[in-house]
Amino acid sequence: MTSNKYTVASLFAGIGGIDLGFEQAGAEIVWANEFDKNACTTYRENFNHTLIEEDIRKVHEYEMPDVDILTAGWPCVAFSIAGRQHGMKYQCLDCQHEHTVSYDEYINGAVCPQCGGHTEAKDPRGTLFYDVIRFIRAKQPKAFLLENVKNLKGHDKGNTFKVIEEMLEESGYHFKSKVLNTMEYGNIPQNRERIFIVGFKDEEALEQFRFPDEIPLTKTIDDILDRNEKQDSIYYYTDDSQYYKMLKETMKRRDTVYQIRRVYVRENQSNVCPTLTANMGTGGHNVPLIIDDWGFRKLTPREALRFQGFPDDYKIPEGMANSHIYKQAGNAVSVPVIKRIATNMIAALNSVYNKNNIKEKKEIAV
Repeated sequence: MTSNKYTVASLFAGIGGIDLGFEQAGAEIVWANEFDKNACTTYRENFNHTLIEEDIRKVHEYEMPDVDILTAGWPCVAFSIAGRQHGMKYQCLDCQHEHTVSYDEYINGAVCPQCGGHTEAKDPRGTLFYDVIRFIRAKQPKAFLLENVKNLKGHDKGNTFKVIEEMLEESGYHFKSKVLNTMEYGNIPQNRERIFIVGFKDEEALEQFRFPDEIPLTKTIDDILDRNEKQDSIYYYTDDSQYYKMLKETMKRRDTVYQIRRVYVRENQSNVCPTLTANMGTGGHNVPLIIDDWGFRKLTPREALRFQGFPDDYKIPEGMANSHIYKQAGNAVSVPVIKRIATNMIAALNSVYNKNNIKEKKEIAV
C-alpha cells in the first residue's frame, strides 16, 4: 500500500465514476486505462495519476503496476436489452456455428469446434471481459470490483454469466454479485439498475464483505435540478420545435422527469429520473426533459452528472461539446453507490490484512 491506503487500478475508467467512489471511501487510485479520447480529456481534468489512453487490447497487462484492488466497468452494449445482445459469442466464418470460447482460446486463437474453421467475435465489445481476466491473472490483486448492466446475469439464459464465473474461479477468486439500483442504494433519484461483482483473493475477506443495505430515498429531483435560474436557450423547446405541441399536451407536472419516445412523451411515474444512457449524446431528444419557470427543457450536462452523484466541483472541460458530456454521464456509474461498496470492500480487506499488508489470521492475533 501507499500512504497506508489500498491502491486501485481502473480498467475502462470512463470519466472516473468508480475511481471517485473509491477515493471518497479512502483508497488511492494510481493507474487507469480508457480508450475514448473525450472521456480521457474529462478524466484528466479531475485526476492526476497515470492514465493510459489506448484500446485495452493493445495495453500489456504488465504496464499496470501491482495494486490491491482492480476495478472494471467494461462496455455493456453487447449485453444490454437495448442492443443486439451478441454478448461473448463467436461465430464461425465458414459454417456460421455460434459458440463461446475459453480464455486460452481468446488469447491464443479460437477455431470452430464443429468444422475447425476461423471464428470471430460477433460483437468485439462483448469479448473485452477476457482482457479483464488477463489483467486479473497477471497482477493478482487482493480484490476486484466489476460492473455491468443488470441483463448480464440473464443474458443468453444465464450462460454468459456462468462463463464469467468460471473464469473468475479459475483465476483463484471468491466472489459474490448483486444488482443495485441507484435510487435504492445511492440516495440519488435515478432509476438505474446495475450488477456489481465483488471478489477477493482470500475467502475470509469475502465472508466479511457485505453489499450495502438499501437506504431511503430522501433526495428529490429538485435537489438535483437548477430551476431557480433560466438556463441557456439551447436547452429549451420553442413553439417552432417539431416536438413542442406534443410536449405541451403531455408535460404537466414539475415533480417528475419526461422522455420523448419517437411518437409520444413518456412520464416517469416514480418521480425520479429514468436511466441515463449514452444515447443522450447522439441527439438532443434523447436527453430527459423537465419543466421550469421558463418552459420545457432538457437536463443540462451538469444536472446529468448530478443524477450520477458527481459533485459540483467535478470539472467539465472548457469547450467540451454537450453531446460528449451527455454520453459520458450516460456511460458513467453512480458515485455514491460505488463509495458504499468500496467502503465495505476496504472493511473486509482490513479484517484480513494488517496495516503492513501482511496477512494476519485471527487465531494468530488472539
